[in-house]
Amino acid sequence: MHRRNPPPPNEWIVRAVRQTVDGPLRHLRGRAELENAQMLLRADEIDFNDDTGDAEARGRVFFQNFERNERIWADRIVYNTHSETGKFYNVRGSARPRIDARPGLLTSTEPYYFQGEWAERLGEKYVLHNGFLTNCKMPRPWWRLKGPKFDIIPEDRAIAYHSVFIVRKFPLFYTPFFYKSLERVPRRSGILTPNIGNSSTRGKMLGIGYFWAINRSYDATYQVQDFTARGFAHHIDVRGKPKARTDFDAIFFGVQDKGLQLSNGDRIKQGGFSIYATAKADLGDGFQARGVLNYLSSLTFRQAFTESFNEAVFAEVHSVGFINKNWSYYTFNVVLDRLENFQDATPGNSVLIRRLPEFRLSSRDRQITDKFPVWFSLDTSGGLLDRSQPLFQTRQFTPRLDFRPTITTAIRWKQISLIPSFSIQETHYGESQKNGQIISQNITRSAREFHVDLILPSLARTFNQKTWLGDKLKHVIEPRASYHYVGGIDNFDRIIRFDELDLLSNTSEAEISLTNRLYAKRNDQVFEVLSWQLTQARYFDPTFGGALQPGQRNVIASTIGLTPYTFLDGVPRGTSPVVSIIRASPRPGFGVEWRADYDPLRGEVVDSGLNADFHFSRYFISAGHNQVHTGQVLSPSANQFRGSLGFGNDNRRGWNAAFVTIYDYRQGRMQYAITQVTYNTDCCGFSVQYRRFSFGTRNENQFRLAFAVANIGSFGTMKKQERLF
Repeated sequence: MHRRNPPPPNEWIVRAVRQTVDGPLRHLRGRAELENAQMLLRADEIDFNDDTGDAEARGRVFFQNFERNERIWADRIVYNTHSETGKFYNVRGSARPRIDARPGLLTSTEPYYFQGEWAERLGEKYVLHNGFLTNCKMPRPWWRLKGPKFDIIPEDRAIAYHSVFIVRKFPLFYTPFFYKSLERVPRRSGILTPNIGNSSTRGKMLGIGYFWAINRSYDATYQVQDFTARGFAHHIDVRGKPKARTDFDAIFFGVQDKGLQLSNGDRIKQGGFSIYATAKADLGDGFQARGVLNYLSSLTFRQAFTESFNEAVFAEVHSVGFINKNWSYYTFNVVLDRLENFQDATPGNSVLIRRLPEFRLSSRDRQITDKFPVWFSLDTSGGLLDRSQPLFQTRQFTPRLDFRPTITTAIRWKQISLIPSFSIQETHYGESQKNGQIISQNITRSAREFHVDLILPSLARTFNQKTWLGDKLKHVIEPRASYHYVGGIDNFDRIIRFDELDLLSNTSEAEISLTNRLYAKRNDQVFEVLSWQLTQARYFDPTFGGALQPGQRNVIASTIGLTPYTFLDGVPRGTSPVVSIIRASPRPGFGVEWRADYDPLRGEVVDSGLNADFHFSRYFISAGHNQVHTGQVLSPSANQFRGSLGFGNDNRRGWNAAFVTIYDYRQGRMQYAITQVTYNTDCCGFSVQYRRFSFGTRNENQFRLAFAVANIGSFGTMKKQERLF
């Protein structure tokens, strides 16, 4: 604690209305005070021995330790200033908390209060007898931890024996031994708080866990949960930091499933496991290593036991690890990659693509000579890849080599810029395909690529009239055009698809776009309040060099950069859909984006995605709608609504509530819904959450509860990642 003009070290300041001295004894009466650099003792009466350091204070006693930021009130204190030991009778005290603010943790600036019949200080340790601890406002605290004995070492740990946790006057739970770390980085082995809950399909849920602080660099957490209707779930988390710039975190989750019971008495087993791990390391000499391991035993397991709707409907599992070094104009990577895309929940019906490993070397644009505006860049790679899926399997592993140098220049005249580039791409494959079957025949793809961007001058007009949008408005029109040519690929149907590199096809196309932007000036700051971008491509080679296959979904490099929705069903076409993107943010806290694809061949908007967000004070609303009806050949139809609304946040005092839902119009049912209501006091919070899942074979209701204590943590069945706030 910072103090102004503290006493010099080893010097006492003595104050009192009356003072008598008898050798080393001082008898202080009336507003008596003893103060040195470390502490202050104030009372109606104080007897102090200068030689032994013994002090006895009586009547409205106040004790403060400036170094530890401790403040104690008592009726009587017997204390030795040399050994810093003593006893406090009818004691009351407080200590400022260490606030470790992080998402999901309720925080408070209220100090910790303690009260007891008597307490003693033994060196660095305090022992409180027949008392309680809280961090709520007194004298009517929301919660108290009450017990016959508390053993506390400030900034180290606190232990309560045979204590009862009381909310208002209701005893919530009893524990024979309760440990709370007070360290700056708390790490102590021990049993975690048990949790309970209920699910309409899993039955009663009871869980408990153990945290093992192996040493200062490693720890592990094991949690087991009993689903009375399904079986046991296991969660293991191992973390480590072997060196200063090296760390890892590995999580295993698995369920021993007895099976989902059907109406006829049969059971469908949906158990399995997942592994998720991240790691990073500094290898020295500029080399960095990063990695993410993501493995899933089956899509059925994820859909049955995940608590995240987005994860449940996401059918892709991606693991990647790489070693990287950047220097000068160059970047070097060694990549190991595993991508599994589940087609549906049927066992074995997935597409698996791996690269073990692939080496990549690239250089960014570098000007060849200062005399001419010509830049050179390079992308090259080589590695071993394989792809497996039902009725399709490459050998382990198929070599692939790719070499792509590019020359770029820029021609500028007034406000017009023309940026052409030319590249040669040679790609060699150790295998190829024919009529959908793998054949052991090498193949080389040779492509010649030309691209030019035309950037025309923007047209702008300023309106000085003041409106609700701002003090001034500015309208800007940005026209853009580009031409792209790829030739020399006469074997597109024989190329095995591993990634986007293999989607290159012959093309001759032009793309034009027109963007309208509206800017508003408010208090010398400029904001973009509205933009509307229209883009369309014209294809001079409607078959893309014969790459289009009739009656199926065709994905090629020419389309994936234009729109995320596929539109090539094998029918040759000269134009793409018109891609429209509207973004509006007229006022702070409000934003809208609508992306739609209008297909002139079908004469309708085939894909549409609308998102809107509104934040004002403590209120928030978000809504989204996604619709796809391009035909079953291209992609399954979709018509879904997503919405959320609420008020408050995780730290707001009083009532807070939020609701999130996802509704499928085609199926006519709410696939996911979650409602959370929280009430926060000055020191604790109560949360109730209802969750609804309805997709696939999952039709489940869940109720979850949580009780949060400010600056300490949360107890109950609601995990941090599952909270709405």
